[in-house]
Amino acid sequence: MALIKSISGIRGTIGGQSGEALTPIDVVTFAAAFGSWIKDKSGNSKIVIGRDARPSGDMVSKLVSATLQGLGISVVDLGLSTTPTVEMAVTAEGAGGGIIITASHNPVQWNALKLLNGKGEFISAKDGEEVLKIAEDRSFTFAEVKKLGDYELNEQYLDEHINKILALPLVDVEAIKKKNFSVVVDAVNSSGGIAVPKLLKALGVKQVKQLFCEPNGQFPHNPEPLPEHLGDICREIKNGKYHLGIVVDPDVDRLALISDDGEPFGEEYTLVAVADYVLEQQGGGNTVSNLSSSRALRDVTEKHKGSYAAAAVGEVNVVDKMKETGAVIGGEGNGGIIYPELHYGRDALVGIALFLSHLAKWGKSAAMLRTKYPNYHISKNKIELTPDIDVDRVLQEIQQRYSKHDINTIDGVKIDFENEWVHLRKSNTEPIIRIYSESASQATAEHLSKKIISDIKEVISTKQE
Repeated sequence: MALIKSISGIRGTIGGQSGEALTPIDVVTFAAAFGSWIKDKSGNSKIVIGRDARPSGDMVSKLVSATLQGLGISVVDLGLSTTPTVEMAVTAEGAGGGIIITASHNPVQWNALKLLNGKGEFISAKDGEEVLKIAEDRSFTFAEVKKLGDYELNEQYLDEHINKILALPLVDVEAIKKKNFSVVVDAVNSSGGIAVPKLLKALGVKQVKQLFCEPNGQFPHNPEPLPEHLGDICREIKNGKYHLGIVVDPDVDRLALISDDGEPFGEEYTLVAVADYVLEQQGGGNTVSNLSSSRALRDVTEKHKGSYAAAAVGEVNVVDKMKETGAVIGGEGNGGIIYPELHYGRDALVGIALFLSHLAKWGKSAAMLRTKYPNYHISKNKIELTPDIDVDRVLQEIQQRYSKHDINTIDGVKIDFENEWVHLRKSNTEPIIRIYSESASQATAEHLSKKIISDIKEVISTKQE
């Protein structure tokens, strides 16, 4: 069992002892802390909530809703929804904040509360620390019976979200319709099973093959949209005649694509391709991604005479850097598209609409489009952490070992070599150290990761001795 309390929310496995897993007591405590913080910070007594389809979602949602009402907060519940839809609903409702009940890419036994401010954006590190302190101190007071909050179920916001996507100048519905695309969708039996087919229909895509689009929360495979988990959709495309495969994670903020040849387009290249389209249509502009994302975005940005900037890992950090640099497109290399023209949040739905517009205007296949971009390869690895491992010491030791190279420490340790890079950092959502490396060849990227992993294990073993 696991429970992770962090500045980005609370995440854990369902069942077990309070304080050791995500139990009803922990859900209530954290929801009460966040609700109290929202009321104190903004004076606003309305919060929007929504959830993905995992089996524990309904239970957790009810606990959150009742707790907020108990604080005197009115709840607008979107029911089964997507993370970006909840983000947009917060501002549309004029709410003080939002709670998305989803463990994102984590397996089915996990759930989480992801916290939004009044702008519909993830709360800052400072705000997160304040919420954690309230939860730790149990410093919340519930309302008297005459001052309990109201409850409203509103399932219309997904339609409004889609309508706003259709209204974007760079979403070319007519071009998409004319191409008569045939598409396969894998929505891992979560909220995307509702959202993605509805969006495709609105875009004029009539031929849609649905794989795992029943929103029952029974994930048919690991829900993280990585190539090794996407065998079913790849086989479907190879055995049929399709233009594109679309894969989303359970809360629909990450987008992975499969080319018409049945090969993954590359999760790193979702953002690269969409950014290329946006920059081309707008005549350039600035972009942002996180430190663990591919150099390909930088290359494409500079091709369009724009400037690229890197942010620490985490959506809130990318958004802050985008605002600072006036970026017109940004996101994370895990398939997270942030398009400020719509809102400041990772959004697979707007990513789908922009990519299909790009593909329609490109006039050739998705596989051909992929060859247009620099061919980098990323190796993604991780090391499980035990309580006795001093992560800060490990990172410091690695930094010292590679001090002759270009080092960035704004988020863990990133080492830039002449033609490669490696980034190691402690995860905010799991008890692991992530090790990402990139090179022009997969073999070199993997070799670099293995070398760093070996170094880390050596540091850990030295400490234990």
